Amino acid sequence: MIGFIIRCVLAAGTLLSTYLLFAEGYWGWGITMILPLFIIGFSFFRNENMILALNQMRLGNTEKAKKYINRISAPQFLPKKQHAYVLFLQAVLNTQELGFAKSEQLLRRAIEMGLRTSQDNAVARMHLAGICVQTGRRKEAQTLLAEAKKMDKSGMMKEQINQMQSQLRAAPSKNQMRMAQMMGGRKKMPRR
Repeated sequence: MIGFIIRCVLAAGTLLSTYLLFAEGYWGWGITMILPLFIIGFSFFRNENMILALNQMRLGNTEKAKKYINRISAPQFLPKKQHAYVLFLQAVLNTQELGFAKSEQLLRRAIEMGLRTSQDNAVARMHLAGICVQTGRRKEAQTLLAEAKKMDKSGMMKEQINQMQSQLRAAPSKNQMRMAQMMGGRKKMPRR
């Protein structure tokens, strides 16, 4: 919130100084001040921590990406699409710390808010299918994988989707998991 207030003050100050420079006849300095005004204005629509996190994800450095995405303390003040991407990245990067339930909740909210590209939607649905497989919901995982396959128009995730489908065939169902919990994981005694 403090960053937003500082950004507003800087934008107002830059806009006022640009106007005064043009009004006083300092055209060169007025034109020069337009660049900082655009940069500050751009910062209202793009969060710098999210830009840095996406860049680190592209480079393959997930630890730095996690550090940058966790710096965003109030994503609800961001525009809707950026809020969706913050939730998406938090769910994907912090699955171990948050747990399956919280990650699933964040992914569902991100999908509901709307991710920009079909590729990102496919990745979100694939991660959601992975969580469903881990919690024993096979049918839901199959439908999510089918949706991810439809959204992957470029075919970049074809191998991962096929791999997850093969894991899904070998994964136990929710009923089998419940039975194993009821048995306490004990093996039957061999006959004598």
